[in-house]
Amino acid sequence: MEHNLHKNIGSIISDAFPELEVVKDPACGGDQLVSLFCSDLKSRGTKYADVDIIILKDGKVKVIIEIEESDIKPVQICGKFLVSALSKYFIHERYGVVEMDDSVLFLQILDSSKLKHDRTSKLEQFRNLEKSIQSVIPLKDSCIDNYRIFYGDVSEFANGRIKNELIDCIKEAME
Repeated sequence: MEHNLHKNIGSIISDAFPELEVVKDPACGGDQLVSLFCSDLKSRGTKYADVDIIILKDGKVKVIIEIEESDIKPVQICGKFLVSALSKYFIHERYGVVEMDDSVLFLQILDSSKLKHDRTSKLEQFRNLEKSIQSVIPLKDSCIDNYRIFYGDVSEFANGRIKNELIDCIKEAME
């Protein structure tokens, strides 16, 4: 499967933040899965999710990015958020066991290219989901205290306002 949006977002993040440690899964241009776990023991039983990108700051997970190019139903969107919110560690060959920062930003990037913008309620649904999730965070014992949804197609992220908003959102979280 071509992961054009994944690759585009991976490049945008790496280019915008060369001073930060940006870890990407293979679909985004990386070389290993980006796995989150509920404990510092790596096993199938403790693994909760593979996400697309994480950004590390001061040796901790500061930003988690999940990109959906096909399944943009609420259950998929909420499911990825929840398993990430329940996770405590990122474990990777290169970085070892990495804990979450006290304040983590979770970004979901949704591909809206297949939607007929004049006939869909999905965009309104995305905005409502974002508000709903923002209203319940932080969840008990979760470090995710900031949540945003960005949606568009590859060209909208490559060239415009959405790209700038995404970069600004990450910059703000890194302060």
